[in-house]
Parts: sequence; C-alpha cells; structure tokens
Amino acid sequence: METRTDLVWLCVLSAVLCSCSAFYLPGLAPVSFCKGEKGGDDCQTDIQLFVNRLDSVESVLPYEYDVFDFCQDVVERRPSENLGQVLFGERIETSPYKFKFDEKVECMAVCTKSYIKGDKVGAEKLDFLKRGMQLNYQHHWIVDNMPVTWCYDVEDGQKYCNPGFPIGCYVTPQGRAKDACVINITYHSGESEGWRGARLVAATLEPRSIKHVDENKPMCDGGVPMEVAGEMDGDLKITYTYSVRFEENNAIKWASRWDYILVSMPHTNIQWFSIMNSLVIVLFLSGMVAMIMLRTLHKDIARYNQVDQEDAQEESGWKQVHGDVFRPPRKGMLLSVFLGQGTQIFIMTFITLFLACLGFLSPANRGALMTCAVVLWVLLGTPAGYVSSRLYKTFGGEKWKTNVLLTALLCPGIIFADFFLMNLILWVEGSSAAIPFGTLVAILALWFGISVPLTFLGAYFGFKKPAIEQPVRTNQIPRQIPEQSFFTKPIPGIVMGGILPFGCIFIQLFFILNSIWSHQMYYMFGFLFLVFIILLITCSEATVLLCYFHLCAEDYHWWWRSFLTSGFTAVYLFIYAIHYFFSKLQIIGAASTFLYFGYTTIMVLIFFLFTGTIGFFSSFWFVNKIYSVVKVD
Repeated sequence: METRTDLVWLCVLSAVLCSCSAFYLPGLAPVSFCKGEKGGDDCQTDIQLFVNRLDSVESVLPYEYDVFDFCQDVVERRPSENLGQVLFGERIETSPYKFKFDEKVECMAVCTKSYIKGDKVGAEKLDFLKRGMQLNYQHHWIVDNMPVTWCYDVEDGQKYCNPGFPIGCYVTPQGRAKDACVINITYHSGESEGWRGARLVAATLEPRSIKHVDENKPMCDGGVPMEVAGEMDGDLKITYTYSVRFEENNAIKWASRWDYILVSMPHTNIQWFSIMNSLVIVLFLSGMVAMIMLRTLHKDIARYNQVDQEDAQEESGWKQVHGDVFRPPRKGMLLSVFLGQGTQIFIMTFITLFLACLGFLSPANRGALMTCAVVLWVLLGTPAGYVSSRLYKTFGGEKWKTNVLLTALLCPGIIFADFFLMNLILWVEGSSAAIPFGTLVAILALWFGISVPLTFLGAYFGFKKPAIEQPVRTNQIPRQIPEQSFFTKPIPGIVMGGILPFGCIFIQLFFILNSIWSHQMYYMFGFLFLVFIILLITCSEATVLLCYFHLCAEDYHWWWRSFLTSGFTAVYLFIYAIHYFFSKLQIIGAASTFLYFGYTTIMVLIFFLFTGTIGFFSSFWFVNKIYSVVKVD
C-alpha cells in the first residue's frame, strides 16, 4: 500500500555578496558593509534578511509569512510600506535568519517545530503547511533590497533565476512530483573598489530537504530528505537550518546587480517580434489613412467645392450629411463623463510609463509603479472635469451639477465597489492582499478630499469656456439615414474596429498578465511605452478610417460609434484574459477564480475608457477638419 508523502525542502541560504562602485537607480542608494570591527556609521556589519508574503501560481490568495508555521523573528520589525506595496499585498518583515558580513555560517539551527499527535492546533498548522506545498506556495526573501533568487537550468542550457522558491515539494502517492523539484546551485559575487566596505550585488539560494537526527547538532551534509506524511501517524519534528557563504567578484557592478535576474528571462526576441508585428499593422493603417487624406478626400473636397453646386448635390458622400454631422448625440451626459474619465486615465498612463522608462519606477523601487499611478490619477481630476464639462456644454447639456458629480463618482465608484468586494473576499480568506481598513479610509480621503474637488475645479473652468464652435450649422430636421450595408451597420463596424489595436498589444499583454498572475518580474517599460504609442496610433487610425466610411455611407451617428469602435478593444482584452486563465494558469478554488475575474473586470473597464477616448478625439479632430474645408451654402 502506497503512502502519500509531502517532502519539505528545508532551506540553505547561499548569500553571494560583494561590492562595487557605480551609478545607481534614482531614489535607491547603495549600502556599504564591512567585516567585524571595521564597521561604523557608514559601513554596516550585520545583514538583515527580510521575508515577504508567500504567493502561488495556483492561487490568487497571497499569505503573510507568519500565517505559516515557520521560524519567526523574536522582535519583528516591519519597514514602512508605500501605498503601492499595500495595494499589491506586500507584507515585508524581519526574519530570524541573521548573519554578519563575510562571516561563513555552516548549518546553523534556527528553530525546531514540533507537531504532537492529537494536538488539534498543531495539526491545523501542519495541514496548512502541507496545503501550501500542494499549491506550490513560494517564499520571497530580500537582502539589501535584492530578491534572494533560486537559479536552476531550463531548456536549451538556459538558466532561470526565480525571485521565489517553493516551501516544499508535493509528491503524489505514485511517486510523481507535482512540480519541479530539481535544484541547482548558482553563485554570484562582487568586490569592493577603492572605497571603504563592500556592496552586495547578488544573493542566491539553494533549498534542501534534510532530516536532522539531532536537533542540537544538525548536519547538513547528505542525509535523507525530510518527509511529512499525508496522514499524521505520530509525533513530528522539523528543524530549520541555514548556511551562508560569501564570494568576491569585480565583474558585477552595483548599478547592474539586477541584470543576472533579468537576463535569465528570455523575452527580448519575442518583444522585438511584437514590435515588428505592431509596426506592420501601423504601416498598413497609415497607408490607408494617407490614401484617404491625400487622394480620396482631396478629390472629394475639390468636387464639393466646384462651381456647379447642382451637380455636386446630386452626388452621394460625406458632405451630404453636413447639416447633421454635429447633431448632439443621445446620452450625451454619459458620453461626456466617459470621455472625462478617459482623459484622466490617458494622461495618468502616459506620465507613469514615461517615468518608468526613465528608471524611476524600476522593480528595485517596490510599489513605486502603483503608487505613482494612484497619485497621478488623484491629481488629474482637473482635466477630467474640464473635458467632461466642455463637451457636455458642446452637446447642449444644461444639467451641469449632475455632469460634475457623475464625472467625479461614476467610474471611480464602480471600480471602488468592485475593489471593495474583492477585498472582502481576501479578508474572509485571511490573505495578506486584503487592504487594511486604514488604507481604505486613506484611499477614500484621497478620492473625496483631493480628486473630487479638483474635478469640480476643472468643471468650473470648462463651463466658463464657450462651447466648442462647429465648422457647419446643424439643421433643425434630422436627415433620414439610407439603408446601410452589413459592414457599415453599427455593430459590425464596432466589432471590426477593435481587432487591429488588439493585434498590436496581445503579445505585450501576455507578459503583463504573467507579471500579475504568475508573479514574474516586469521590467521592459521601454517596450511597453513603444507599444503604448503604437496603440495610440492604431486606435486613432482605425477609428478615423471607419468613421470616414460611415460618413460616406451618409450615417452621421459617429459620436458614440467612434468611442465604442476603439473601446471594443477592451472586449478582446477580456476574451484574451479568459483564454489566459484556462490555458496558462493553474488557478483552482472558487475564491481565486472570482478574484481573478473581479480584478480583470477593473482592468477591462479602465482599458475601455482609455481606448475609447483615443478613438473619440481622433474622430472628433478628423470630422472637424474635413467639414471646415468644404463650402456649404
């Protein structure tokens, strides 16, 4: 009869430490370390290892280190966390693994955890630990703001350095390992250069599973693996030990100490393929737009402006709807609110990506990306209020109070309600990703104390301005729209409009989803900014093309259609997220599934407003431009 076993891999911390002198990322200063009596105020001797939350690719629920029954620090200290870290569920705290610089440690016992048969509390702790191994939960340790990495060989002789390592290895009753259990050692090193002390440039780790016979005299050489039976059949003791060794190397500079992790992620070739794929789409669209602008439109305008107006009036085309093309749209209030929020998101995204390209929001600066995005969104309430109110006034709206309130509260309120519901689930599950009540109050304070007043301020200036002047007058009686072909009907045009923009981003989207749900490090902000620009161009050109075709078919309902055409890219994003969930992830459990689709809904809504706004303003500029150059009686 086969017995189900769980192998607990006890960890040997192989910290590879060194020093160098170089330029460092903005806001992150190097720390110098010295050996023993050489230390001082400017050179530390003690190295503190911090532990972060544990997460899994099979669950959306991260947990704090203390939730598992691991060795804990006697006096826990938590470094201050920024807003982005709290929102992403990072919970950093000190660990019991302590050592001094350049002092070798061999098989140091940290603590021994005992589980006595019949002890209900101990059994629950052990069951939770086994559940964590079964779901492949991973540690995330930090030394000198560097992730402690686990490096191992992958296909084609490549080496991958993972910023996390599993708490254990689950083995089925048939003896087949559920996840990768092969571990190889890789060490990186550095050395001081012409100044006092040394700087740490790499920290790698080799997890091992060792069954210690004597907890007072642990032996880390050889020995059988530590096994935890699926069914507890007796008392159990688990002794946690660690070893540390230091190496020196001049080759690695402090400023490039993250490179060995980033280089191990073979994404660059795929990224260039993505860029080339997007550029081909852009060139195709640009050629189509150029042909329309330079040839078709030029001929149209010349024909419409000819002396014999009677012949021109017999023609069909976009000029025939000049008296209706600027007729205010239905639900103009809602459209103006969406465009105000979309403008806010667009400016926020542009500035965030630009700062990330400059290195201010690198992975070394934990939580900076989310913090920057939230702060920018709060401070950009003024453009949202201004754009919404100005367009609402142009549409002939008079309920300015409703417009301002909806601009400030509608879309943020939907996102916050979704976020709050997700947070309740996380809180019930006891996850570290649950936002503390104080942080929720702080977010509400930022929203109602800063963003809403700024939105009111922008709306005040928007309503003070005159309505946007249209180049042609609007007729009192609406023109009848002729029968449309299948491709010029609203729904087919909207569905087709989102295909090309999505084609530009789907490869980049894969890496973004990997960084969120598979806990992979994302650092290619240069590629992302380039894809952002390509998406901007593609949304604009695709929407302008379809807008022109619809106007030529004498369908003048372009306001909402221009917003929805490019905004439909978000629907393709949602479909891709569903495909990614079923094909790439191994998430199990109702709570994790609900959380995945809840957070995906927030992403889709933000992306819908973002792309829809790009398409609308492109079409708005295009329609104003072409109708301003034709002669109208």
